[in-house]
Amino acid sequence: MFLTELLASSFRMGVPILLVALGAVFSERSGVVNIGLEGMMVVGSFWGALGAYLWGPVGGFVLAIIAGLVLALIHALAAVTFRVEHVVSGVALNILAYGSSRFMSQAIFKMATTSPHVSGLPKITIPGLASIPALAPLVQDLSPIIILAVLLVPVSVFVLERTVFGLRLRSVGENPLAADTLGINVYGLKYAGVLISGALAGIAGAYLAIEHTGMYVEGMTQGKGFIALAAMIFGNWSPKGALWAALLFGFAEALSFRVVDNSLIPYQFIKMLPYVLTVLVLGGVVRRAEPPAASGVPYERNAG
Repeated sequence: MFLTELLASSFRMGVPILLVALGAVFSERSGVVNIGLEGMMVVGSFWGALGAYLWGPVGGFVLAIIAGLVLALIHALAAVTFRVEHVVSGVALNILAYGSSRFMSQAIFKMATTSPHVSGLPKITIPGLASIPALAPLVQDLSPIIILAVLLVPVSVFVLERTVFGLRLRSVGENPLAADTLGINVYGLKYAGVLISGALAGIAGAYLAIEHTGMYVEGMTQGKGFIALAAMIFGNWSPKGALWAALLFGFAEALSFRVVDNSLIPYQFIKMLPYVLTVLVLGGVVRRAEPPAASGVPYERNAG
């Protein structure tokens, strides 16, 4: 029972990481490095909580997607159109997201760091499986966003590997000059990849605020956007790899909560587990991982 509950908690903890990692796959497959995913999660959490407070949880997720898309559009303008260095643009967006969310929280809620409580989406229980005690924690009282995140993995695989859009997106990330020569809209596909990542990061942020804690709390993302980037790298820039990596990081976070409650070790060390795992994964995987050939390289038509 303990193991099943731990796995269920791992799924719940891994969902925001998985959503952002899937978005990162689309962005980097188009050749755009998106360090700003953390900031897109931040605005998703704040605007998601605001939307849920005003119009209910569905309105919250819609507003979070819009917020993520706006920030993603800014990143695409900077990185694709104006060819700003991708990491610099992403870091600037993270700062903008933190500052603007704090300012808007103070202006709207009269509290700089928290929002009022908001209600979540109706929970789903998978019939039949819920009657099996060993599986019950995994299949009952599920947030629809958990199911959405899992379904997005095969959908992403199909889009990237079986559709014209996906094949063209990947070609742009590998060799934009060759793609441009064949008449493919390089800039449009780069924008599409970044915007998809922003929408998914917005959903992930809203999940934290609406489904996970029931309110916006400043700093609630806790670096999950950066952990998601590590999950994407660990998963070798593929949706299926991102799924298993996200579950691994979710397991580390879930385990840290349970060990804290039953350990003589200072909780600060236990809470470091997901971040230590991130460093270890990057240290052991980066050298053999193969990113898209043109990832992070600004493209200029007719350059040279």
